[in-house]
Amino acid sequence: MSKKFDSTGVELEEQLVALNRVSKTVKGGRVARFAAIMVVGDKNGHVGVGLGKAAEVPEAIRKGIEDAKKNMITVSLKGTTIPHEVIGEYGAGRVMLKPAAEGTGVIAGNKVRMILDLAGISNIRAKCLRSTNPTNVVKATIEGLKELRNVEEVAAIRGISVEQVKG
Repeated sequence: MSKKFDSTGVELEEQLVALNRVSKTVKGGRVARFAAIMVVGDKNGHVGVGLGKAAEVPEAIRKGIEDAKKNMITVSLKGTTIPHEVIGEYGAGRVMLKPAAEGTGVIAGNKVRMILDLAGISNIRAKCLRSTNPTNVVKATIEGLKELRNVEEVAAIRGISVEQVKG
């Protein structure tokens, strides 16, 4: 149910979620490289996550931002929260996202909070249920946000009016 988003001409904010130093042992010794997980968003229902790998930190960050811009999605919102509860899964990572009343704020872990803030969600409860690996948590959050559907989308899928969906 995800809707791809074209990020050209939109003012986006960027945030570094995780930076990982990895090394590979070769004949001449160890070769160190860096992997950066980046999140970009416009705080208006559009967010993307990307992974960049390079020998230098700034280059890894730049590649991560490029990748995140390519993988942007549109998130269904209901005011300042999400329309319904959802569990996003990726690998061993599982993230539960629950809508919250106005004034609740973002109750979530560090990695999930970054994504939700850049997506423009300001009232939500979130919980990491299994893996706390940053890559899995971030991708599970994005998978959960992709699954969100508002009333209009559900009505269109079922082929009935919005009033009939609301009951």
